[in-house]
Formats: sequence, C-alpha cells, structure tokens
Amino acid sequence: VSLVVNVASECGYTEEHYTDLQQLQRDFGPYHFNVLAFPCNQFGQQEPGSDKEIDSFVRRVYGVTFPLFSKIAVVGTGANNAFKYLVGK
Repeated sequence: VSLVVNVASECGYTEEHYTDLQQLQRDFGPYHFNVLAFPCNQFGQQEPGSDKEIDSFVRRVYGVTFPLFSKIAVVGTGANNAFKYLVGK
C-alpha cells in the first residue's frame, strides 16, 4: 500500500505533516506500506526550494526516511499525469 501525498516545506502544517508521515512510515513500513511524497509549489508558493534543498531540509530537520520525489505540479494543465489520474478518481 502506498500513500501518495503532495508536500511543502513552508506550510503552516509542515512540521505536523512530516512528523505524522514519518510516523506512518515507521509504524507501517514493515508491512509493505510506503509514503510517497511529492513537493509542490502551487499552493501559496510554500515550496520554493530546489529538489536538493528540499530533500536535505526534510531529512535533516524531520528525519524523513520515505521517498521524496522531484517537485511537480499536482493540479492544472501542467499537472503530473499520475496526479491528474488520482484527482480524477
């Protein structure tokens, strides 16, 4: 099972979200569960960093061990195809 989620480093809920997502990964990872995080800068410009900066920040500050993918668009005409599919469901 995988949880696909868009994330942002400068959101008011960043600490809570990354902490909770890491806890889910820690608790359920042994049972073939994975958090798949996709940074996105579309909502209030809350993810302005480069992929490298984002990865370094969340691993250093929140101890994230789950996969963090490249920054993508999740809505609109430039949205990633996987997110277009997921949003359409």
